[in-house]
Amino acid sequence: MLQILSKICLFILLNLALSASKPRKENSHQPNIILILADDLGIGLLGHEGQKIIKTPNIDRLAEEGMRFTNAYANMLCAPSRASLITGLHDSHRNRFEITTAGIYQKISEDKTTAQEIERAINKSLSPIPDSQVFLGQVAKEQGYKTAQFGKLEWGFATSDYQMQRHGWDYYLGYLDHQRAHGFYPPFLFQNGRPVFYPGNSRTDAGKTIEPETEAAFKDRWDMTGKNTYSEHIFMEGILEFIEKHKQEPFFMFYPTQLPHGPVSIPAVHPDFINDNRLTQIEKEYASMVKLLDDQVGKILDKLDELQLTENTIIIFTSDNGHEIYYAQEGRTHKPYTHMESGKRFDDLKLKYYSDSSGDVFDGNGGRAGMKRSNLEGGIHVPLLVRWPAKIKPKSTTSRLTANYDILPTIAEITGFRKNFVSDGLSFYSTLSNKSAGKEHQEIIYASFTGPTLITDDGWKLRTYLQKQVFELYYLPDDFREEKDLAEKNPKKLAALKKALLKACDGDYNNGLFSNDNNIRPKL
Repeated sequence: MLQILSKICLFILLNLALSASKPRKENSHQPNIILILADDLGIGLLGHEGQKIIKTPNIDRLAEEGMRFTNAYANMLCAPSRASLITGLHDSHRNRFEITTAGIYQKISEDKTTAQEIERAINKSLSPIPDSQVFLGQVAKEQGYKTAQFGKLEWGFATSDYQMQRHGWDYYLGYLDHQRAHGFYPPFLFQNGRPVFYPGNSRTDAGKTIEPETEAAFKDRWDMTGKNTYSEHIFMEGILEFIEKHKQEPFFMFYPTQLPHGPVSIPAVHPDFINDNRLTQIEKEYASMVKLLDDQVGKILDKLDELQLTENTIIIFTSDNGHEIYYAQEGRTHKPYTHMESGKRFDDLKLKYYSDSSGDVFDGNGGRAGMKRSNLEGGIHVPLLVRWPAKIKPKSTTSRLTANYDILPTIAEITGFRKNFVSDGLSFYSTLSNKSAGKEHQEIIYASFTGPTLITDDGWKLRTYLQKQVFELYYLPDDFREEKDLAEKNPKKLAALKKALLKACDGDYNNGLFSNDNNIRPKL
């Protein structure tokens, strides 16, 4: 009898061990969600969008196996874009996002200021967060998800541990200061409020390099003194460990990568570009940063395949804003941006930036006008890809007008979040799941350094340059380069869109006029 009981117990234990080692059954649980936010990734840098030099097979795989949004937008600059993303609100309201200035965390290296002192200074400088405010991580966390964030962490240009926790993150690892995130060899990163130091990374500026390209800049980039561990390698190790650890439960992982934001910094030039005679040395290095981003996406895809989590994991891939040049060099693309033939500075009005007149070998904005910081299409039209094999048919495409502030309500619907919350966004879950169409935007709104812009669902765009009292009107389906201002020919349309824009800006166009002068400087 004892032998029989022993065999039964052994059988039970073996089955428990085997079941624990198996991945959870797919389609029997809430979907995992992975949100990848590229940094300054122009839409034209991706292979499926027509990029000719840089191959991006892993990001292209998301488009091949999922849904491509052809009419997606985000804010023109990092800080407001991330604020819109995690709050579901646009950036042209009377009550603007409180954006902190950057650089404060560098004091830990420079004058031994403590992390606790900086935490207090940031929190004291900002208004209390209302209990009613709902954030992206919070939505998933309250629905039972394990939540984590890796990379360039999220609020303003300097974030606090209190904010990260309030926003709903169970775990985070990365830069709390966006100025430090311009270097890729950090002496320390933050893990749940505590600084984690990396031996061999001794540069207080995190290894930030010089731009534009000169002989001195080249030497600085490749002087590896004090640059031992590359930040994006740290993040990927943490991401893969997180997925492995939480494979048995629903998780929401947010990866706001630094890539390919500059100044240019890469451990090695990718083999694809070493002998590419079309490129200068710094262009090869920048292309390698885009290539590394694609490789990082590939590692995540491979991990999901390995753990049999692919079918019911949603991957959302997008960018915080449009393209930016980090590979300027005399005789090539100039910075400040300059027309190559006339030598005149682009002004975003009478002389608009285009790749073919600036010398940009990559055509990073895909032929559009403008760059990051602009309300022209090159500054705000971004890639948006969603793969969810359990729901989305491969090679799907939608022209639905979509804003980055739609992502929060979408995730709320996917996870079953039922609390009431204020949002300018609209869930696009119905588009992903091929169900009857839900409510869609008639227009979306974004701020900029020259004023707000409005894009309608039928392709009209009202663009402002408030300092010069200019209102431009474009019909994007016929003019995605924004070359034909139709304001004079369409006074009724102009008047109607100005009225809609004014309402969206809470009665004052200046609410959509962004200025760094309004940023809050925490005081120690």
